[in-house]
Amino acid sequence: MLVKDRMSSDVVTVTKTANIMEAEKLMKEKGIRRLPVVEGKKLIGIVTLNDLLEAEPSKATTLSRFEITYLLSRMTVAEIMKKNVITVKPDIPIEEAALIMKKNDIGGLPVISGSEVVGLITESDIFEVLVETLGVEEGGTRITLELPMKAGVLHDVTGVIKAFNVQILSLATFQDPGKHDFRYVVVRIATNNPDPILGELEKQGYQVTHVWVSPEVTA
Repeated sequence: MLVKDRMSSDVVTVTKTANIMEAEKLMKEKGIRRLPVVEGKKLIGIVTLNDLLEAEPSKATTLSRFEITYLLSRMTVAEIMKKNVITVKPDIPIEEAALIMKKNDIGGLPVISGSEVVGLITESDIFEVLVETLGVEEGGTRITLELPMKAGVLHDVTGVIKAFNVQILSLATFQDPGKHDFRYVVVRIATNNPDPILGELEKQGYQVTHVWVSPEVTA
């Protein structure tokens, strides 16, 4: 899955001459927390809700409401926007975008083609992909196994599940930093009666560390 598959294409932007009251109003109306700043179609900066809140006077100020409103109406987005914007291209894998967000401690990335903003990918989009990838909404049973880092082990495990004619809904692997010779494999299967499969896995020497049977949804 690529960034272009999950980014928001209808991006709300603002110009550098807009004042911060206008920017904050726009964010509230659209239910968003960040605004790419453009000049024409070219990306020149980004402003977030936190940037706007930090620019506002402290609640302990002695200024009157009229004075505060006047000052905010005079302050433009250009004065508080971040100019060195971290961006991504539409055709990079979505997990790469997630890694960039994590490393830079940011919640969203403008997606650009050339210098033009064509989309926005946020942590909420990444979260939705995670839920979908792990098959959470499909129910079934989630099994966690601790498997050695050996060729063919994963093939053997999926073979056990196949022998019971049960569909695999999702599969993911995770590494424990303290166990370099093992990986945790999380597999979700389309059954709420995993006992026969669990028994066979353990019979063949595979260590099952956790089992979660999703509650059946009733109308």
